Amino acid sequence: MQVKAILKFVRLSPLKGRLVAKQIQGMPVEQALNVLTFSSRRASAIVKKVLESAIANAEHNEGADIDELKVSSVCIDEGPVHARMRARAKGRGTRILKRTSHVTVAVAD
Repeated sequence: MQVKAILKFVRLSPLKGRLVAKQIQGMPVEQALNVLTFSSRRASAIVKKVLESAIANAEHNEGADIDELKVSSVCIDEGPVHARMRARAKGRGTRILKRTSHVTVAVAD
């Protein structure tokens, strides 16, 4: 049985989020939560929140035992990009790209 949780349109660059996602791929849930709790990256708090939601979904909807769950997959896909302008010299402007992500965490036993 595989249960997942999704967080969409989070203001996080996909590249920065994927660094955290690779750390917890395939880990038992308890160990993954410990890694995310003590990680200094901002993305770890976001991924931890989605992981806790996936664990709650598995427990409530499927009646799964939390001790047997593992992180089966963590996908951080690109969301829409917000383009902003910044003033530059001689009346020009450059784009600032505010990237967003869709975070999907799946747990299985």
